[in-house]
Amino acid sequence: MTTYAFLLDIGRCIGCQACVAACKTGNEVPEGRQYIRIVEQTRGTFPNLRGSFQNLRCYHCADAACVTVCPTGALYKEEGLTRLDREKCSGCTYCVDACPYDVPVLADDGRSSKCDGCAAVVKAGGTPWCVKTCPSHALLYDERPKILAEAHRRAAALKMRYPNAQVYGETEAGGLGVVLVLPDDPMALGLPANPNVPLSLTAWQKALQPASLGLTGLSIAFTGLAAVIARRNHLQEVRTLEARNSTGQPTPEAQETKDQ
Repeated sequence: MTTYAFLLDIGRCIGCQACVAACKTGNEVPEGRQYIRIVEQTRGTFPNLRGSFQNLRCYHCADAACVTVCPTGALYKEEGLTRLDREKCSGCTYCVDACPYDVPVLADDGRSSKCDGCAAVVKAGGTPWCVKTCPSHALLYDERPKILAEAHRRAAALKMRYPNAQVYGETEAGGLGVVLVLPDDPMALGLPANPNVPLSLTAWQKALQPASLGLTGLSIAFTGLAAVIARRNHLQEVRTLEARNSTGQPTPEAQETKDQ
């Protein structure tokens, strides 16, 4: 199966916000929500300071913690990217708590919100909005092997200026769908060095989640049984009243009124 990926070259990002605006406009993202955030960053100590930009977005992990914990299947993997079907989202916030990059957020409508890799645009033969508008070519989109090759080429060239330049995302979290070219170590740029799915989350998926679903099913079964019993008792009451009316016997309500 062909997998796709984005290239995000932090060494070329100029912080122009073009990707932010294009993503928001092209995907018709409602006010108060956005899938990309640009944050200016200063590193080092005075007077040896260096500046760069954090391009915060979904990194489309292969071993995606959000997909692991999603109980409804709203989050899923497709062609190497992490998609989101918001119609299936229950608003449980498990993905919000699980993501090592703090990407998914709960929107005003109570459902998860994040980038889906411009799925509809790409399937129609187009280019993701952020890539299409990037003026410095910091963003590319292609088959993942081609993206990895380009990332290593750029990282090697960047080492001439930044000795710690490296590729991030080739293996992290099973391999990211957004491969980054970094001018410095990941942690210096606000990225986790080992963004792996915690064992507790894997255990939750394999044990606690099925147990939770089992309890939900048991609750539904009890609710259904209670409804059957209540309906049977109601029908029995109706039959008793009909029998009393046919024989002229007073109903309990009439007998109570008579006694008063």
